[in-house]
Amino acid sequence: MPLEDGDPARRRGLWVNGEVSSTPRLGETGNPPLRGMPAPDSSRTEVMAEGWEPGPAMGDGDVTPRGALQQAGQHEEALMAELSELVQKVVKSSSWWERHGVDITILACGFLLLPAGFLCLRSAQAVPFLVGVLTLGVVHHTLTVKGSHLASHNALTESKSWGKVWAIFFIELCSAFTAEQATYNHVKIHHGYTNVIGLGDSSTWKLPFLNRYVYMFIAPLAVPIITPLVALDLLRNVEWKAALRTLCCMFLGLYCHYWLLLHVSGFQSTWSALLCMLLTRSLLAHPYIHVNIFQHIGLPMFAADRKPKRIHLMSLGVLNLPRNTLLDWSFGHSLISCHVEHHLFPSLSDNMCLKIKPIVSQYLKQKKLPYNEDTYTSRLWLFLQRYEELMVHAPPITELVGIQ
Repeated sequence: MPLEDGDPARRRGLWVNGEVSSTPRLGETGNPPLRGMPAPDSSRTEVMAEGWEPGPAMGDGDVTPRGALQQAGQHEEALMAELSELVQKVVKSSSWWERHGVDITILACGFLLLPAGFLCLRSAQAVPFLVGVLTLGVVHHTLTVKGSHLASHNALTESKSWGKVWAIFFIELCSAFTAEQATYNHVKIHHGYTNVIGLGDSSTWKLPFLNRYVYMFIAPLAVPIITPLVALDLLRNVEWKAALRTLCCMFLGLYCHYWLLLHVSGFQSTWSALLCMLLTRSLLAHPYIHVNIFQHIGLPMFAADRKPKRIHLMSLGVLNLPRNTLLDWSFGHSLISCHVEHHLFPSLSDNMCLKIKPIVSQYLKQKKLPYNEDTYTSRLWLFLQRYEELMVHAPPITELVGIQ
């Protein structure tokens, strides 16, 4: 399934299973135009983050002397450089197994479990049938959320060519989405402008016409249906060759799932097979939607011309959830307990984000920088209580007092 973002100029799409949206119109942010640019290719042994750009530290209305502003900006860049050096040492000392092998093995295990899941659905007994549904549901989200997310950041391999292949496979074939739009909007926009109003502020996930209970507990069931529909709409923004490839991959992935349910699992009708597809593909849709809003919305938001440097932007606007065995396996550490680390160093794999977590958390706390953590239950209760404020009304812009 493709993952988050928002655009004030037009209603943006939803990358259901890995974060995506339609191409935004960038404002005057001091950054080079991003429209049409491919997702950045970064070496897996280089931990410089996508979207790391200077940008103004304060707005024109700030009364701090210009020299002090420049000095503050240089200090923040020095902090990011120092943290990057610490992380780089860990990456260089890590084996291929740690950098890529662990996550590739998890994805491979997902593929190996597919036959068992389809065969369990042949049973007329309730327990084996439910085991089949659970197996296929977990495998689906492992491939579409974890696989698509890692592929969008080219974190599965050090080869750029193979990275492109894996992006097409996981995002288009498995997730029924478009790789170009998914990568552009997630890597370039969401990561480059995290919590910047109108760009990477996660407003794609807001549906203000729904009440809190429908949005939080019923709407996620429609994620498998919304995903390909949004993808079809976004194909207008890509070249015809890419659009044709995406259409073929989407059709192939959906039809293979349908065909296996008929010929391996033994479903007797089209509607029963489609219903089973919906059930397995929406099995973890609730935590998927929740995770995408819990970890950014409700945290400080910034105007494009009044945002802090990268290390402050990410430490202020990103939150980690506790480790959870099911979600760690299906979504990956970088989307659950290591989201701060992932936003600081998005080219690293899930396992490497977990490995650098102690270093990042200790460094940010040592430098008196925010390191946001909260429980899933606490965030769920917060959103139910403050739904109108967080998900309906426009978020307030955070003033940069005291963080420069």
